[in-house]
Amino acid sequence: MTAQGDVPGSIVDAKYALIEQIGVGGMGTVWRALVYGAQGFRRTVAVKRLNETFNEYPEVVEMFVEEARVGAMLRHPNVVQIHDFGIDAAGQYYLVTEWVEGLHFGEYQRSFLNVPGGAPWPLITAIAIEVLRALDAAHSVCREDGTPAPVLHRDVSPPNILLDVTGIVKLADFGLARAMDRGRITRPNVIKGKLSYLAPEMLRGDDATVQSDLFSLGVCLWEALAGQRLFDAPTDIEVLEMLKDPRVPLLSYKRPDLPMGLTTAVHRALERDASRRFDSALMMLDALREVLRVIPETTSGPVLAATITAARNRLRARGT
Repeated sequence: MTAQGDVPGSIVDAKYALIEQIGVGGMGTVWRALVYGAQGFRRTVAVKRLNETFNEYPEVVEMFVEEARVGAMLRHPNVVQIHDFGIDAAGQYYLVTEWVEGLHFGEYQRSFLNVPGGAPWPLITAIAIEVLRALDAAHSVCREDGTPAPVLHRDVSPPNILLDVTGIVKLADFGLARAMDRGRITRPNVIKGKLSYLAPEMLRGDDATVQSDLFSLGVCLWEALAGQRLFDAPTDIEVLEMLKDPRVPLLSYKRPDLPMGLTTAVHRALERDASRRFDSALMMLDALREVLRVIPETTSGPVLAATITAARNRLRARGT
């Protein structure tokens, strides 16, 4: 259920004109919207509306509020920036972020279905490096007195990795970031569909760590390179059983063309024991950067821009 009365053409808080609904998640609905100013100024933004169903659940509202707070803290080119946060006249919360014109990582992967060879591994690696830059920035947050106060994403999954047609990669949606520290979220649909990307220690009830985010990114990478889901089952209960003792097929069997450095890095991120994963996002970033250093092909911004645009065009041609 969306915020009551939201339809294309609705005006949110007398400022944001909703144009098109682009996504529906467990907590809210995302719209492409326009904000207007003087002398014909206008700017495209994304407006997230908290589903009114959750208004009666204080812990879910707090998650939404925390997304705004945390997002406002994180100023980094690879993190989706927060522009505004408020409550409209009807008492409905909304969050305004920058608009990323392109597609998400899951759509990018899907665009390579039936493409010989699948997704090019150098481009997947380059995208992962940009995500790791965002994670490193979040994990490196400090308080004003200089003491560490890392922000853990907890929801690194393909829909939250946004690819702009200009070649910029953005990590979105810190909605689970700090609210999970304030209590376990048990309401239905809040993390529904995300279980396949959660680290096994989180599902056991342990606190999230830097390594939890790296595990989630490892799942995203394995799937993008293998061209199939990693922890996939008809029901969430079956997914939970798979994650109790995660078995990860060797990528080298799925894609013999992958360099050893890349497969080693992905499998290290996917270690069941968190202590055997990378110590930091920066360490994983360095490992992936070393893989790209020995290839002649460039994975620069213009190259990423071209592949993202081509992926979007393939999806449009298929009508998906």
